Amino acid sequence: MDPTALYYLIAAVLVLVGLIGTVLPALPGLPLVFTGMLLAAWAGGFEQVGIPMLVVLGMLTLVSLAVDFWATALGAKRVGASRKAIIGAVIGTFAGLFFGPFGLVLGPFAGALVGELLHRRSLGSSDLGDAAKIGFGTWLGILFGVVLKLGLAFAMLGLFALAWWL
Repeated sequence: MDPTALYYLIAAVLVLVGLIGTVLPALPGLPLVFTGMLLAAWAGGFEQVGIPMLVVLGMLTLVSLAVDFWATALGAKRVGASRKAIIGAVIGTFAGLFFGPFGLVLGPFAGALVGELLHRRSLGSSDLGDAAKIGFGTWLGILFGVVLKLGLAFAMLGLFALAWWL
C-alpha cells in the first residue's frame, strides 16, 4: 500500500473517531479531528491545506476545549451546583459510557444528583427536588457543550474541505 494512502486512511479514521468523541466524553473529540486534518495536510505536502488554515483549525480546537469546560460549568453554576455535584456529573458521565446511549444521557444527571445529595447530607423531599434541579441543570450544560462542539467540528470540516478543494 502506498504510504501516502495509508496516511490519508489514518487521517480519516482520526477524524471519524474525533467526531464520535465530540459526543462521547472519554475521547478527545476535536483534538483528534484536528490531528487527522493535520496528518492529511502533511501527507499532501501542505499543498491543499496550508499553515494559515491549520492555525485557524488549531485555534478552533482550543476554543472547543474552553467551550467544553465553560458550558458544563455554566449549566452547573446557573442552578447553584456544589463542587461535589460537578464532580458527580463527571463521574456519572464516565460511568454512563458502560451503559450505551442511555447511560450517556442519564449518567451525568445521576452523578450530579448524587453529588449534590452528598453535599447536602440529607434526603428530605425539598433537598431531593433541589438536587434533581441541579442534576438537570448540569446535564443541560453538558448537552449544550456537546452541541457547541459538534458545531465547531462541522465548521472545521467545512473549512478544511474548502481549503482542500479551492
